[in-house]
Amino acid sequence: MDLIANIGLGFSVAITPVNILFCFVGVLLGTLIGVLPGIGAVATMSMLLPVTFHLPPATSLIMLAGIYYGAQYGGSTTAILVKLPGEASSVATVLDGYAMAQKGRAGAALSIAALASFVAGTVATLLIAVAGPLMAQLALKFGPAEYFSLMVLGLVASVILASGSLAKAIIMILAGAFLGLVGPDANSPMPRLTFGVPALAEGVNFVALAVGFFGISEIILNLEKDLQRVAPVAMRDLFPSREEISRSVGPTLRGTLIGSVLGVLPGGGALLASFGAYAIEKKLSDTPERFGQGAPEGVAAPEAANNAGAQTSFVPLLTLGVPSNAIMAVMAGAMTIQGIAPSPKVMVEHAQLFWGMIASMWVGNLLLVVLNLPLVGLWVKLLQVPYRILYPAILFFCCIGVYSINNSAFDVYLAVGFGVVGYLLIKLGFEPTPLLLGFILAPMMEENLKRAMILSGGSLEPFVTRPISAFLLLATVAMLLLMALPSFKRTRETALNAD
Repeated sequence: MDLIANIGLGFSVAITPVNILFCFVGVLLGTLIGVLPGIGAVATMSMLLPVTFHLPPATSLIMLAGIYYGAQYGGSTTAILVKLPGEASSVATVLDGYAMAQKGRAGAALSIAALASFVAGTVATLLIAVAGPLMAQLALKFGPAEYFSLMVLGLVASVILASGSLAKAIIMILAGAFLGLVGPDANSPMPRLTFGVPALAEGVNFVALAVGFFGISEIILNLEKDLQRVAPVAMRDLFPSREEISRSVGPTLRGTLIGSVLGVLPGGGALLASFGAYAIEKKLSDTPERFGQGAPEGVAAPEAANNAGAQTSFVPLLTLGVPSNAIMAVMAGAMTIQGIAPSPKVMVEHAQLFWGMIASMWVGNLLLVVLNLPLVGLWVKLLQVPYRILYPAILFFCCIGVYSINNSAFDVYLAVGFGVVGYLLIKLGFEPTPLLLGFILAPMMEENLKRAMILSGGSLEPFVTRPISAFLLLATVAMLLLMALPSFKRTRETALNAD
């Protein structure tokens, strides 16, 4: 009964005209950036953070969330039509989606992708709604020691699931933590780690960091590539045949389950889910040779998985206050800007925000189904615009977004500097996502560590004597030991390099 009441509360927030409007804006922008190369969801959400200053908390977060799962839809559209995945999680969709398009089944492939995504988003939203009250009970037992231990666990888990070298992921976490600690101490007005630069007295601008590492660096990388557009294939029948539908039902449900579970994991949950779902469908099939040749299962499974993963990646942030990936780090930054500290108590102290966000996920997915297919022609036209025309406009909006936060030219220079450094790091095999997670979590870890120490009179005992904190620390130690096993390293490399 409480669940029904809470869902009703959520829809009372989500379906207000203002929130529907901003949800529409979010999913439309998300689809656009999913289609276009050179700027991702992280950079777009970061640029729009200044807009959220003037919006109610629920409205701003609904819009930002819409950008995220809208990008998943947009990525699949170009993956199917022109063999160009707009998002990393849409890479698996290319394998059979583009093959279907080459056979004249582009419309059917797009419909399968849209419907599988909608089903997955609906199921994942329901799972979040069911898990919410259970997590609320757990939230009441969290104190500073538990928060600190949870964040340590989150950082270690993000290192394990980061692509590439473990050592490089650890270096990026530490670099992000260092940047996150620049500026005023939590218990002192005196700035630290500023190296005599007055503009850093208030800390490193989060938007400049995110836009630099995830926007400008991506633009530089794309300038190295040949991004000539492939001529789009003709769309014939928009609706899939009865056989295509029957082949897609099972993969959609299995992909939803896989994505719902893996999306909660720190790092690239949606990316892992899409490849995992594709691999499982190929193993289960009686005719695996059809995969890569235009099998509808190869579209339905990864699309369901990556959209379910996108939805459930909100679980750690909304229920435990810990961002699981770079997108959620931006969401955590938006919550902080609105005066809401990301923590397990959000669903208790800000029930309207929590349940409004959950209900808006379903509304956003419905809007995407309605929008996605009619606007395919527009997205194809945009893809035919030469990148030499697109990238100056993208770079201009990046700089405008950064400047508008504090009206500071220094922040723009900082973003450009981070963009160049980010480009060099990516070329050297360093993934930027752990850096952003370290940047967000390090100040929160420091604050909770100090609070726990003050409450215990300087003793570390609460960290190991309080059951939840002790369990989280034990899980962290287990992960660290697991990382040292050669067999785990081989399995990890195989899983993360499946593409």
